[in-house]
Amino acid sequence: MAREFKMPDVGEGLTEAEILKWYVQPGDSVEDGQVVCEVETAKAAVELPIPYDGVVKALLFPEGTTVDVGQVIISVDVAGDAPEPAAPAAEPEAETEGEAEAPQGRQPVLVGYGVAESSTKRRARKGAESESVPATNGTATLTRPLAKPPVRKLAKDLGVDLAAVIPSGSDGIITREDVHAAVAPAPEVPAQAPAPTAAPATAPASYDSVRETRIPIKGVRKATAQAMVNSKFTAPHVTEFVTIDVTRTMKLVEELKGDKDMAGLRVNPLLLISKALLVAIKRNPEVNSAWDEANQEIVQKHYVNLGIAAATPRGLIVPNIKDAQAKTLPELASALGELVSTAREGKTSPAAMQGGTVTITNVGVFGVDTGTPILNPGESAILAVGAIKLQPWVHKGKVKPRQVTTLALSFDHRLVDGELGSKVLADVAAILERPKRLITWA
Repeated sequence: MAREFKMPDVGEGLTEAEILKWYVQPGDSVEDGQVVCEVETAKAAVELPIPYDGVVKALLFPEGTTVDVGQVIISVDVAGDAPEPAAPAAEPEAETEGEAEAPQGRQPVLVGYGVAESSTKRRARKGAESESVPATNGTATLTRPLAKPPVRKLAKDLGVDLAAVIPSGSDGIITREDVHAAVAPAPEVPAQAPAPTAAPATAPASYDSVRETRIPIKGVRKATAQAMVNSKFTAPHVTEFVTIDVTRTMKLVEELKGDKDMAGLRVNPLLLISKALLVAIKRNPEVNSAWDEANQEIVQKHYVNLGIAAATPRGLIVPNIKDAQAKTLPELASALGELVSTAREGKTSPAAMQGGTVTITNVGVFGVDTGTPILNPGESAILAVGAIKLQPWVHKGKVKPRQVTTLALSFDHRLVDGELGSKVLADVAAILERPKRLITWA
C-alpha cells in the first residue's frame, strides 16, 4: 500500500519550508529513520527522515520548491497492509461532537514524523471569512481567520480586520494580496488589479543577466531581514563604545591553549569575551531581561542563553548556548566550538535559535573596528567585538605597542538605561584589560 509523507512542522510555528535536496529517487528503497531530503525553513536547514520502510513511489515536489506544512511531499509503497501511523488515527476523536483544537493549531512533533491530522485538519468554513471553532465551554463560537504570521502582521500594520477579508488562497487562507485589496476602495480593485502584473512584464526586458544577478529573498535571509526591521523599529536602540587594551587577555589565551583542562578545545579571544560578558551580567542581572508588551511587564531572566551571531552561506543566524552562566570555562569552550561547527555546516536546528537572552557578534573577524549592532528580537543587549590590532597605547606612562580593540554594546532603552548599560560595558572592558578578574568577580 502507498503511504504519503507530509511536510512536518520542523520548528515553532513555522508554516512552510523549501526543499533543498532530495536524497532518494522513485524506485529507491527506504528504511524507517532514513533521511530522504533536506529542507530550509525560516530558521535553518533540517534533514527529514522517513518514518517507515518501503519503496519510493513518487516525489511530489522538485528541489527548490517551497511547500506548506501539511502538504504531501513523497509517496512510499509499503509492503503488506500495515495500519497507518498512530497520529492520523487520532483524527476521529478530534472531530467527535464537533470539537476541534484551539485556533493556534499545530502540535509539536518529532522532526520527520509529520503533523497529526487532528492538529492540522480544519473545520468547514462558514462563508469565506474565517475558520469556526467551538469555544471550550460549548456555548459560544469563536472565529479565527486563516493567515500566516507575516500576513497577520501586515494586516495589523495596515489596520485591516482579517475577519472582513475574503480569502483567495488554498484552503481559505488569506494572502498578502487579499489584505492589500481590502485596504483599497472596492470599486478601484478591478481597475488597479492589472498594475501589479504589468511591472514584472517590463522587468525582464530591462534586466541584463550579464550585468546583474537576482537572488530570491527567502528562507533564513528573508526571516533575518524581517526580524531586524521589526527589532530596529520596535525597540529603541542605544549603542555605547569603549576602546580597551586586551594585551593581557591575548596572553591568557595563549596560556590556556597549553592548559591540560583545555586540551582538544578551541581557545580564542571569543571564549574569554563570552566569559567576561557572563560575569558582567551576573554583576548586573537587570540587563538580562525582556519586554513583555502584551502583559506590560519586564521579565528578568535568571538564566543566560548566550547567542553567538554566525555568518553562514544561507545568511546570518544566531544560535545560542543554553544556560551559559552555569558552564565552566572548558564547558563554555566546548559549547562554543560545537555551536560554530554546526552553524558552518548549516545543521543548526530551529530549537538552537530559540530563547536567546543576550548576543555577541564578532565583527572583528572581518577586520572591522566596530559597529552599531541591531538587537536580536526579544533580547535586551548585544555586544559587538571589533578587530584586535597592535596599536600605540599609553601603558604605565609610556607609549607602547599594545593589542587594542573596540567594544560596542547596543541595548533596548526601555529595559536598560544609560547607567546600567554603561556598567555592563565597563565591567566587560575591565575584565578583558585584567582577565584575572574573571576569577575574582565570577
